[in-house]
Amino acid sequence: QVQLVESGGDLVQAGGSLRLSCTASGRFSSINVMGWYRQAPGNQRELVAVITSGGSTNYADSVKGRFTISRDNDKNTVYLQMNSLKREDTAVYYCYSDLLVLAKQYRFWGQGTQVTVSS
Repeated sequence: QVQLVESGGDLVQAGGSLRLSCTASGRFSSINVMGWYRQAPGNQRELVAVITSGGSTNYADSVKGRFTISRDNDKNTVYLQMNSLKREDTAVYYCYSDLLVLAKQYRFWGQGTQVTVSS
């Protein structure tokens, strides 16, 4: 019943920008941490950025200064603004949310959205 729906992935040239969105819907009491992972072919899934319910953020070193994570609690949505994109940012990006459902916390995942950066 809980679903995370992502959008915003696309093909973009190096140096360009994209904004990913991920919206949680369904039956849950609250949202704790929200974040983004990415996985490139042949690589392990990598944590990109996280944001707590209070707005504290943390980033992978590889994206610091280029990516910004934010959230709109009224819309149950997390965003990832990606600037100065590089070819090595090419990956499938997955959002996740830690949601409180019937007094227990569970982690839910989006379906993934492809980001491709061309030179």
